[in-house]
Amino acid sequence: MTILSSITKLLEKVGNPIKSNFRFFFFMYLVGIVVAYVELPTNREDVSVYGDLWLELFFDLYIVCVLLSLIPERVRCWIVGVFYTIAYATSIADLFCWVKFQSPLNPSMLLLVAETDKREASEFFSSYINAEVITSSVGFLLLIVLLHCLLTVWSVYRKRKNIKYPVIFNVVKEKSGLFIGIIALILFVVSAISSFHNKREMAQMFSLKTIGAVEHELTTPDCAVFYTPIYRLVFSIYANHLAAQQIDRLVDAKDRVAVQDCTFDAKNIVLIIGESLGPHHSQQYGYFMKTTPRQVALEKSGLLVPFTDVVAPWNLTSFVFKNIFSLHVVGQKGEWCDYPLFPQLFRKAGYHVSFITNQFLPQAKEAVYDFSGGFFLNHKELSASMFDTRNTRLHTYDEGLLADYDKTLKAENKDNNLIIFHLMGCHVSYNRRYPENRKHFRAAQYKTKRPELTKQRRYMLAHYDNAVLYNDSIVDQIVKRFANEEAVVIYMPDHGEECFEGKRSIICRNHSAQIDYDLARYEFKVPFWIYCSPKYIKKHPEVFEQIKAAKDKHFMTDALPHLLLHLGGIKAKDYRSEYDILSPQYNEKRPRILKNKTNYDELVAEQNKKQR
Repeated sequence: MTILSSITKLLEKVGNPIKSNFRFFFFMYLVGIVVAYVELPTNREDVSVYGDLWLELFFDLYIVCVLLSLIPERVRCWIVGVFYTIAYATSIADLFCWVKFQSPLNPSMLLLVAETDKREASEFFSSYINAEVITSSVGFLLLIVLLHCLLTVWSVYRKRKNIKYPVIFNVVKEKSGLFIGIIALILFVVSAISSFHNKREMAQMFSLKTIGAVEHELTTPDCAVFYTPIYRLVFSIYANHLAAQQIDRLVDAKDRVAVQDCTFDAKNIVLIIGESLGPHHSQQYGYFMKTTPRQVALEKSGLLVPFTDVVAPWNLTSFVFKNIFSLHVVGQKGEWCDYPLFPQLFRKAGYHVSFITNQFLPQAKEAVYDFSGGFFLNHKELSASMFDTRNTRLHTYDEGLLADYDKTLKAENKDNNLIIFHLMGCHVSYNRRYPENRKHFRAAQYKTKRPELTKQRRYMLAHYDNAVLYNDSIVDQIVKRFANEEAVVIYMPDHGEECFEGKRSIICRNHSAQIDYDLARYEFKVPFWIYCSPKYIKKHPEVFEQIKAAKDKHFMTDALPHLLLHLGGIKAKDYRSEYDILSPQYNEKRPRILKNKTNYDELVAEQNKKQR
């Protein structure tokens, strides 16, 4: 009997944290569940809430209740009040972001809030806080908050007026301790086991030291799930903190930018950065479908020179952007953020620099991946140091960038211009990257060419090739806009892409996989070409000959800034001729290290040995 009594008392103690903080537990649990289900996309049937939501939320709140139980009641009420304020405010903000921007809280949004002044904040609230928002799920959450407030007021009023609950209520309350304890113990053990993996991944995430490491961790299949608004807020603060460290170093590097001389060798330098395209889907590089007929035509004209052996340093957009914008190259001392960004040198030299992007605008609904890739491009001080002109909106299709250029940005060009087009290109989802009336390839066309693929996969492949064909038209239109100018145009995607290549059942990219030869050639090898207008060739025949002579050399796109400085005739201390593919001093034997760990050329050499 004594043992049974001890067990009973122990179980009552286990249940006491919830019992003594029941209102807190109930409302926080309710809000967590409501927000999770409300923020499910309505246009997709294949999504569901976080699998461990119910159990892990119980685990988290039980721990909080235990901690609250250790605090004297007089102090506890104030701490709980602060927690309520933070939790409700964060949940409302998170849900508001979902309703208005179809995205929960993320680092981009927090960054935008931090950079918003009083006038902008006033305009924002007047535009977005309206009846539509109040009648949405945000309004439902506000009703929960109101109900909680009314219950709190009633509780205070009841105590002051000494209003007693019915006897039966007190009896149930007295006898519920054991039941609550049993349920709490079972759920705590199960939830602790269930949530262990996610808690371990969270600890791993918050131990990372750079924003790049954070983003790479986010690409792994078992990365942490920040399943509540509070967690998303904390993560956003942490990510912004890490980004700020690199921003500070970039600002320091900006202040050290120096140009020794500039001969303005090219009046117009146009850089087109594509998205998610490897040479294995380019007709120009031997693909069995006519996906790049316009680029093929330009090559046949003799004005476009395709390079045959070019790789990207990463298979992740943000990492590529850091590498191709910074004068730092892989293997050089320091980090990318310790070096100036090439548009800064062009502006310093006297070029007018335009950045026309369909991805990296500082918009609220950008994902953390875009935040990590675009945070330095969208930083006000750094953006002002790099670009004279930027577009102001994103488009469903890349042809919108052409309209932006024609209607507004072209008129702002000066005598010497660097113009950067950043396309959405062939980014997943492929069927959204081209207009319906531009559909050319059909799934049935791949039945004999790729008989091993299922019908569904042939549909996916057709969508991807249609995106490539549409991208071909956009790139061609950009070239046409400079065909009668003295101009040199460079095209390169950020990285490659897989779409059921060979026997690989992969689309997009496998970010966390070990890099073998197949992954390297499909996800890292990229098409790369340079187009020179007739006027440019006439004025710079020697440069055109250098370009043709360099087309078969080994190259990695982290060295792109040094090539651009060469084309612009810019002399600066950060320029290195050994990284400039057009220079006689170019070091073709520089190791091309993918993701800072795998030598691409060694993979190729090993593959060649196997095939002998």
